[in-house]
Amino acid sequence: MALSEWTRIFLVEAKGVLHGDTWNLEFDPSIRPNSLEPGWKEYIRTTSARFQCTQCRRTWPSNRVMVIFHMSLLHRNGRVKVRCFRQNCKNCTDAPMVNPSISAENITILMKNLVKKIRIKCYNENLDQGHYNHERLEVNNPHEPDHCEGCREGICNRE
Repeated sequence: MALSEWTRIFLVEAKGVLHGDTWNLEFDPSIRPNSLEPGWKEYIRTTSARFQCTQCRRTWPSNRVMVIFHMSLLHRNGRVKVRCFRQNCKNCTDAPMVNPSISAENITILMKNLVKKIRIKCYNENLDQGHYNHERLEVNNPHEPDHCEGCREGICNRE
């Protein structure tokens, strides 16, 4: 889904709860887990998504798609950098990593969780630490760590 759709969903979820500050969302494939610029906070979530190989066109679902958020609030201007971790095809030799296709429902759940985490980490609100669960896909094969960017970077969880 395009950045414009992620931004639209984020702004809907953030409306009225982020103290009237201006927030912007951007994709940034260069952000890394546990590697924050000064003043930035981190949030990592798992979601479900589908992938399609650009070589053989094979598709597969995954319930272990990692999404990392880096967020900062400075002078009433908030920024969120987002990186969705990719996977590659287990059937193709030297298959390129491909971006996940995350449903609008799961993007909404990610954004609800993100807004809650912003309220906790950037506004010091005392909210419960629970989160909204993403909609899981039917997956018939085990997770393939050798084909998962999140596993390669050491953040993929093994639910």
